Amino acid sequence: MLEADAMSFDPVSLFLTMVISSIGLGLFVYGRKQARVPQLAVGVALMVYPYFISTTRSLAVIAVLLLLALWWALRLGW
Repeated sequence: MLEADAMSFDPVSLFLTMVISSIGLGLFVYGRKQARVPQLAVGVALMVYPYFISTTRSLAVIAVLLLLALWWALRLGW
């Protein structure tokens, strides 16, 4: 049985999850159409990880880190 805390329906967390997943979907579609692996991989990661993270701060920090990793990979010429 799930605890009440495990399934919190915090509006900010739900909104942040929707925004992050939408950005991930955009990156995924772009990466698939252009055959760009970094965008494809980060897009999948942004769509999937919010389902496993419950705190708002963690959602935001991980999204920023993934997007910075994408930026860095593109700067290195991937």
